[in-house]
This record gives sequence, C-alpha cells and structure tokens, in this order.
Amino acid sequence: MNLYFSFRDKNLITIWEKVQNNIELSLEDGLTMFHSNDLIPLGKMAHWLQTEKSGDAVYFIVNQKIEPTNICVLSCKFCDFAVKKGSEEAYKHSIEEILQKLSPELLEVHITGGLHPDWPWNYYVDLIREIKKNYPQIDVKAWTAVEIDFFHKKFKKSIEDVLLELKEAGLRTLPGGGAEVFSERVRRLLFNQKIGEKRWLEIHKTAHQLGIRSNATLLYGHIETLEERVNHFIKLREAQKQTNGFLSFIPLAFQPGNTGIKVRDHFTSAIDDLKTIAISRLMLNNFDHIKAYWIMLTEQLASVALSFGADDMDGTVGGERIAHDAGAITPMTLAKDKLIKIISDAGKIPVERDINYNPVKLHSDKIIGKVSYLNTAPFFEHLEKGDYKIFSSPPRQLGKLFKKDNLTAGIISLMDFFEKEESYEMLDYGIVGNQKVKSVLLFSKYPIERLSQKTIAVTNETSTSSQLLRVIIEHRYNIDATYINENISAHADDLPNYDAFLTIGDDALRFRKLHLKDFIHQYDLAELWYEWKKLPFVFAIWVIKKSFPQDEKQRFNEMLKMAYENGMSNLNELGQYRGKRLGLNSDEIKDYFLKLNYKIGEKEKEAINTFRKLLKLELEHKSLR
Repeated sequence: MNLYFSFRDKNLITIWEKVQNNIELSLEDGLTMFHSNDLIPLGKMAHWLQTEKSGDAVYFIVNQKIEPTNICVLSCKFCDFAVKKGSEEAYKHSIEEILQKLSPELLEVHITGGLHPDWPWNYYVDLIREIKKNYPQIDVKAWTAVEIDFFHKKFKKSIEDVLLELKEAGLRTLPGGGAEVFSERVRRLLFNQKIGEKRWLEIHKTAHQLGIRSNATLLYGHIETLEERVNHFIKLREAQKQTNGFLSFIPLAFQPGNTGIKVRDHFTSAIDDLKTIAISRLMLNNFDHIKAYWIMLTEQLASVALSFGADDMDGTVGGERIAHDAGAITPMTLAKDKLIKIISDAGKIPVERDINYNPVKLHSDKIIGKVSYLNTAPFFEHLEKGDYKIFSSPPRQLGKLFKKDNLTAGIISLMDFFEKEESYEMLDYGIVGNQKVKSVLLFSKYPIERLSQKTIAVTNETSTSSQLLRVIIEHRYNIDATYINENISAHADDLPNYDAFLTIGDDALRFRKLHLKDFIHQYDLAELWYEWKKLPFVFAIWVIKKSFPQDEKQRFNEMLKMAYENGMSNLNELGQYRGKRLGLNSDEIKDYFLKLNYKIGEKEKEAINTFRKLLKLELEHKSLR
C-alpha cells in the first residue's frame, strides 16, 4: 500500500508500515506513540484503521444506566460513588423501582453498582428476569467481573454457575468495568480489596466460552505509568485472540472527584484523551470497536475522537451516577437526536444499534452498502465516494437495511435483491463465482452424496449461499437434509457439532487454512453449481435506488467503473491489509481476486434466471410436503 502521511516524528513511520500490514504493535511501539508529540498523524493512522473496520459508521444505542445501590463492601480509593451501609447518602432500589425507570423505546439496560452486603442471590436473577418479562425488547448488559466474583464468593457458586443462571434469566453481555489497569502495583495502592488482572480475565473468558460477550475497559489518568497502559492493551489483545469475545474497548478517563488521589492535573488533558483513544485503536487491532465514552470525555471531545479511531459513542445513558459522583462534567443524559447531530457533524453515519452491534437504523442519506468481506476490495479500495458514505456489514445485515430502504446503493445479496426488485435496479457489477469462488464452502464429515437425513449448520451471515446449498442438495443430489442456522466462526475453539457446515466470506478463507480433523470433505458451492449448470453463480450484485435521478445513477455507475478498473489494475497491492488479517500471503490474495468475476453480462443474467426458476421449484416442492 502506498498510503503515506506527513510525519514530523519519523519514529512513527515504521509503526505506520506495521499497521498497514496488520503486524501487531509492540510495547516499544506503544510507548513511542505515547511519547510522540506528532498528534495528527497518530489520529490519521487510527482513523484509517477504524475506517477499514467499520467504514463511516459510528454506533450508538438507546440505553439506560441503572445503579441499583451505592452501598458497597469495598473501599476503593478511586471511587467517589460507593458508601457504607448506614450512610446518609446510601440508597437501594427495589426491582419495582428499577422497572419504573425503564421504557419501551430502550434497547439496552446497563446495570452495575455497589456490592451490597445483604441482598440475596434471587434479587440479581429476578431483576434480570423481570426486566425481560416486562420489556422483552431490552437487552440486559449487567454486572462487572468484580460483581460476578462477589456473587461467586458470597453465594458459594462457581463462576460458571453464576454466569449460566444469569444468562438463563436473560443476561446478554457483561460490561467491561472493574478492569481498571492491569498492574498489581496499582491494584495494591488503589483497590487492594478488589480483583486484579488474572481474575478479571478469567471471568470474561469464561463468559465468552458460555456465549456471553463482553466489553473491556481501561481506567487511565491516575497513578498508572504509560508502560502499564500499553501492557494493558497487549494483555487484552492476547485474551481476544483466545476467545474473540470482546465487543468493544472503552478507555475511561479518571475523574478525581473527592477521592484524594493526587494526579498532575484535575482531569486528563484533551491531548492525553485523544492519544489514548488513537493508540488503543492501533494496539487493539483484533477489537472491532473503540468507544468514545462521552460521559467522561465531554460531547465536544467525543466528537473529535471519531476522527481518532473511535467508532462508538455508547448511547443516551440516562441515569448514570458513578462518573458524575466522581466529578464528570457532562450532562446526565444525551438525547438521541443530539447524538445523531454530533455524529453527522463529524461526517459520519449515525448507526442506531442493538447490544451486539447489529444495525437497527441508519440516520443518514446517500449511503453505500459494503459487504464487509475481502472480495469487495476491487470496488472500495479506490472508490472516490464524493458525498456518499460507506456502511460496511455482513450480507445478512445489509439485506435487512436494504429492505428498510436505509441504503441508497451498494452490494446486495442476490436473494435480498429478489425481494427488493421493485425499489432497486441492478447495475453492471457484482460478485460472481466462475467455477470456483474459494469463499463459499461446505465442510462435511461425509461425502455430499451421503448427507441424506444429516444435519447441516449454516452460517447466519448468509442469505444467498444458504439457498444455493439447498438447491444443490435437493435438486442436484435429491437429498433431504436438516438445516440449522448457526453462529459459525473460525475463531471459535469448538466447531459446530453437526454433520456438515456452510461458511462464507472471510471466515471461509480462514477455515481453508485450518486442518479440520473430522470435516474431511470440502466443497466449493460455485464449483458444484458450475459442474451442474455450466454457468457462473452470481452471489451478489450492485444496485441503486430506482427513485434516484437518472443523471445521478449515471455518475454513480461511472464512479463504480473507475473504482473497479483502478482496483484490478493494482492487483499486487489490492486487499493486502484485510488479506493478511486472514492469514493470506500476497500471491494468495491476488489469486483469490482472479478467481472471481465482477461484471454482470449475459451469462451472469442467464445464471440469475436459472437460479430463480430452481428457487420457485423448491417452493412448490415445500408446499406439497
């Protein structure tokens, strides 16, 4: 890649080369960045990496913070929120009182608070259960690792049992609080009654293994050293390699309040805050999201952080008290419309999300939908997007947004296009498998001819490939099989316990690199289709809204044509960052693009019509069963 910034600090140049080639940054790299005064290039590097991961999207959620009590058995020096039982400032909320704080428009409730000495275990379980019963649309993010450890000790339950009972009640994710900074020195000085690094990581890894995802935090700006900050990043990065269970990372600027902890300044500086966000983005290359937590940063600085590597602003966060009791100067609640304006003014797409970062609604115009796989690089690496913005997502999520008319143009799965033909017209480009595609793969314990009465797991990212599999299995091989939608990931420790599984996109490319002991048969669906029909297979196509002005459509098509031609004329550089993240070398990346076809001609249109007829036949067969 030939991206280059103007560096005053020449020590940053080698770091930038590492970032572009997906090489992990070291402790020394992290310290070099913290000691550098070349702030703008730091921000540009982090912004480039964030854009590679999430396009122009900035996420937020309509949420409420609940702190059931401020009574706590611990006495942490940095905490200005907790009090002892009997204090005049003490409070505790019943489940009924907490339910009264919630409302139907919320998508998330975030619950943390003091460690109450007397509450029974049923209070915590029943609280989650009653929230889900009364507000089924609300996802529950609750109890930090500190609280989970407290439950384990107080109620004599294993960590796994604590998490399983909470999950059964409706817990979806764990917040990242309680990590503070992974330093035994700091723990002994500031929170010696509290869990440290080992226990915090153990609890989060256990949660991930049980299917409970979580966030991670860093509390910075107190007595920690810069080296301790960077080590914190490295330890989180290593944990993410093991579980891939962290949703986001949140740097939390320390609020001194009345804690008596002596810091150089009353608050962290804007420079320190922006540096910490940018460096966390660059160090944590395997985290998808970095949060600019406006509660602690202020709205204005959080807005700037969106150009320094952050792609999430948390949410409306009504009811937050912990940071404000420590002296945070932001408003207690930031309205949804104001969040949307802050994100829009930063030139980004305000993306309303759910707890797992699935998009609910895009609050912007002129958005191009990008499938977040390596195979779209020929269009997007050289796209001069003008006043358009890019939203990147797996095909299933993009399809849902196309169905809501949230997208102006973009790459859409063929199945999703069939449902939206009245609103979108097909352009001259797409993603086509010519005999082999390498990234739509069926892995099986048995030869495909012997999959009758067997169970096939299908990745939940696909719309079209799952239907192609059904058509091939049922019409080419005359086999009846059972299909189960599954969250299939090459990052997972255990493969789905099924007879076969279908994976697509980048994960399929990862799986090709693995030596799967039981799944000894591998089938490329584009190849199976070609052998059968002697036609290419069209997995996705470029579309644009029919209602768009004709001259605008023509300009868009020219923009697309130029991007594609520039991409394919630079094959030696194309897709290098994302490809190397998938474990592919330069030759493998180039070969992958050459196996695909990106133009929709007569043969491709014939293939689309053939597939459409087979789908109709399948529906007729189903109606007769």
